Amino acid sequence: MKKVKYYYSTKTQQFEPLQLPWWKWALRIFGFLSAILVSAAIIVALAFRYLQSPNEKRMSMQLNQLQERYDVLRKDLREAQDELKQLEKRDNEVYRVIFEADPLPDQVRAGNIKIDEKELDKKLSPLNNEELLKQLQQSMARFHQRLKIQQGSYDTLQKFIEKKQEMLASIPSIQPVSNRQLERIASGFGVRIDPIYKILKFHAGLDFTAPTGTPVYATGDGVVESADYQAGGYGNNIWLRHGYGYRTHYAHMVKLKSVVGQKVQRGEVIGWVGSTGKSTGPHLHYEVERNGEKIDPVHFFYNDLKAEDFDRMVKMAEAGNQSFD
Repeated sequence: MKKVKYYYSTKTQQFEPLQLPWWKWALRIFGFLSAILVSAAIIVALAFRYLQSPNEKRMSMQLNQLQERYDVLRKDLREAQDELKQLEKRDNEVYRVIFEADPLPDQVRAGNIKIDEKELDKKLSPLNNEELLKQLQQSMARFHQRLKIQQGSYDTLQKFIEKKQEMLASIPSIQPVSNRQLERIASGFGVRIDPIYKILKFHAGLDFTAPTGTPVYATGDGVVESADYQAGGYGNNIWLRHGYGYRTHYAHMVKLKSVVGQKVQRGEVIGWVGSTGKSTGPHLHYEVERNGEKIDPVHFFYNDLKAEDFDRMVKMAEAGNQSFD
């Protein structure tokens, strides 16, 4: 039931029904509608400010996923970059030094590609997420290219290793006759008394005394360069060419087992001790050459001697006694 408002009229001295003019009714309605519109605007503003629409929620989720992917990529990049720096440093300062190879210049590594973290942040900071990820992925691609170059460097080092192994096998590094007790060194390298002419002459090798027929071993991998007989000189003798500038000479043997052009390996029997040529008794005359220069063979027995045995042999070889040839 509609409520009726009354007012006291001084003219009629009684209560009269209150009737508002139309303009007041219009003003009230306008005020009411204005209040509704203002309230609605405030509610909408608060909703946009503090509440997310479905589209905004979807975009926010995508943004979080992109951020996670970005963080993972950046972490992977930093870790991979640190590992690569260590590999490159080890490559230049260790491996290439060992194999006597020149360090690989940084300009050669991956076409002079460098990844500077500060510079990368500076370039990526003004970009949106899609562009940022694209730039970061490009940096990772260039970085993997640098890793590929490093792998190529290791492949080169592998060839150096194979060549180094071949060189180490070729260098004469064992005694040419069995001499575990170190009792067979008869005369050393240097000026010695000639057994025939009794004058001081340069002795270009070591003399190992041993019974006739004692096996003579190749002291390093090589090829038989010559195998012949010299009357009044080295008798039955063999020259081995080892490569890398090394040659070895085995003389006064009773019999030769190897022939010219034959490939031999370290420790292989190439003949037997004798006393042929200019010799005063059964022994093996052994020489080492490098680049045409005679070298004291005693310094090449490191493969089958302990430190104390090596010192003992050096002292025995230095004794100024008479040679056997």
